[in-house]
Amino acid sequence: MNLVHKVAQDTFDGVAIVETPEELVNIHRLGCSAAIWRRTPLHEFQTWIDTLEADVLPTARMILKPERVHAALVDLIHICGTPDCRECHMLSGDIAAMAALFAEVMGVDYLRLNLGAPLNCDLRGFHVDAVTARLVCTYRGAGTQYGKSVRGREPESYSNVPTGSPIILRGKLWPKPSATNILYRTPPFQDPNETRLQLVLEPVMDLEVGPANTPKTIH
Repeated sequence: MNLVHKVAQDTFDGVAIVETPEELVNIHRLGCSAAIWRRTPLHEFQTWIDTLEADVLPTARMILKPERVHAALVDLIHICGTPDCRECHMLSGDIAAMAALFAEVMGVDYLRLNLGAPLNCDLRGFHVDAVTARLVCTYRGAGTQYGKSVRGREPESYSNVPTGSPIILRGKLWPKPSATNILYRTPPFQDPNETRLQLVLEPVMDLEVGPANTPKTIH
């Protein structure tokens, strides 16, 4: 992936900060509630995506195999009217790489992919989602906030995942014993005119069973 260069920073206990995408497998480590590949987007890419009109940003909700993600994005970008340029190819390539990486980390053949602005139901307080795990990467706008909870209370302090950095978060359905004290949320909008573009990936363990909002498109 040529979208970014790497940086590093300390964070809360239970959150692994890694320097390579392969190290996101740390999410399986005992006591690890989240893993972040901290990276900084290339200036030309971030400028491009930050200045795109909101109505041409790609949006999708679908279930598909990771190897089908790139082809699906090519079709999606054409349908949404996203400008066909070098930076657009960077975006589709990076999302496809995120999908392949996450599927390998989770050991699954299918993923649920949501791309677009966060939904209203995502804009809630700090919590842990009722999923096995989730990869979130915010390409435009403020990234996921996370912090350490004490006795179930909201974190007294929190950090923001940098824009462009993927984070893998354990959910309540994680198969191994993992009482996590790391809570997270999509940050509230500070500006009503703010536009965000967020990628959310979840492993699909059974195509026949899923939440009520399971996307209809399967590639």
